[in-house]
Amino acid sequence: MFPKPSAELTPNTAAYELLPMVKPTGFREYDARWFFGKELNLMGVQAVGMGLGTLIGRMGVKREIVVGHDYRSYSQSIKLALITGLMAAGCKVRDIGLCMSPMAYFAQFELDVPCVAMVTASHNDNGWTGVKMGAQRPVTFGPDEMTALKKIVLEADFDLIGDGSYLYIEDFAARYIRDLTDRPKITRKLKVIAACGNGTAGAFAPQILEKLGCEVIPMDVELDYTFPRYNPNPEDMKMLHAMADAVKHHGADVALGFDGDGDRCGVVDNHGEEIFADKIGVMLARDLTKVHGPSQFVVDVKSTGLFHSDPELQRLGAKTDYWKTGHSYIKRRVRDLNALAGFEKSGHFFFNAPVGRGYDDGVVTAIAVIDMLDRNPDKSMADLYAAVPKTWGSPTMAPKCADEIKYEVVDRVIKRFEDMKAKGETVAGQPIVDLVTVNGVRITAPDGTWGLVRASSNKPELVVVVESPVAEARMREMFHAVDAVIRENPEVGAYNQTI
Repeated sequence: MFPKPSAELTPNTAAYELLPMVKPTGFREYDARWFFGKELNLMGVQAVGMGLGTLIGRMGVKREIVVGHDYRSYSQSIKLALITGLMAAGCKVRDIGLCMSPMAYFAQFELDVPCVAMVTASHNDNGWTGVKMGAQRPVTFGPDEMTALKKIVLEADFDLIGDGSYLYIEDFAARYIRDLTDRPKITRKLKVIAACGNGTAGAFAPQILEKLGCEVIPMDVELDYTFPRYNPNPEDMKMLHAMADAVKHHGADVALGFDGDGDRCGVVDNHGEEIFADKIGVMLARDLTKVHGPSQFVVDVKSTGLFHSDPELQRLGAKTDYWKTGHSYIKRRVRDLNALAGFEKSGHFFFNAPVGRGYDDGVVTAIAVIDMLDRNPDKSMADLYAAVPKTWGSPTMAPKCADEIKYEVVDRVIKRFEDMKAKGETVAGQPIVDLVTVNGVRITAPDGTWGLVRASSNKPELVVVVESPVAEARMREMFHAVDAVIRENPEVGAYNQTI
């Protein structure tokens, strides 16, 4: 019998090699992430594989699964440990090797395999690992599946039927690249910065953009899991600033920045202006609605209020549903509403047919931006951005808060704002006209200024976003008001970045 995983073991001891270590907090809302060596060991990874294979079988899904891994020094060994667990639970494994997360999702369709397990920690610092999983393409696991997986693994409640198999798919990257480039090239001459932050996208994204007809200037495309220049995260201002500098230096039309596992894309315009992903979503929604007619979109609660208030989207007949932050939540909502696309402020974009297959792919997002520019040959990226009503919005800010307490802290913050609204108290000098609590709490003032507090789903942090359609000063007032309530909780630490 396989032993139950332990939450804590000490490295360099016999027990560390003989017993599985799996920290319970690594099971997040819609994927799993651990600091390798301190919260998870290889035997623990094997337990996760056995648990995943067991869960797939109990869901009534055929036990066939695609696996892949990102470029970190330990990712391949973690993937192989996961595979041994999956095979012990009877899974037929299709290994596509080094890849971006969307390549694994694409493989579910290309290889006609129902399940996926991608070993990646996305843009998390080196030392982190994780698994993005799914059993019903194109969606990935949400809280129900993750809770069930956590219970199976921690209780060692495995169905070890032992008739699994393994097949390595050679040169799968060529099939993915061909799928995205087997189309007419763009007609407009575009100089594009492809910023990859030394993450896995560096091996794939630049050549795809070149095959589409772009003049590509590669930036930090050498694979280096130490991320020597900046974290490959298109929400991180350091990466965006580096992209802006490159645009100005090379006179580029646009910079496209990819995160560590290639499922997100950030954009900087030809003036070096860093455009937050929710505003890119507004621009793409306008463009796609012109092409495909009145369309349904889904956005997360961190996103700009323009999806409801933009006069152009209203004129074009676009409809938008605000939903829970998280790639799993938005992906499912896009599927359930049969929306044309879904946009997250983090840069996860989901395009349904005829643009995409419903999963998040940073390269598909980049292609959508390029096609938008190609359809507007007389307008620059800056022109298209200038046509969007101006708002003053913050980046996604993340004060530290331990995984074990962050949800409780957010519950306290929600209760505090609910009490303030009930008592008629003001926030940032104005009354609260609306509280949205589908995912944390989004507080809105009469002038449209709003602030959001929620728990990060994949890191020991809270998430704070503020925006105002009135003035930068109002945005800052809302931030200070929201932060004052957050600071009533001593468990909350410093921000990664502030306005």
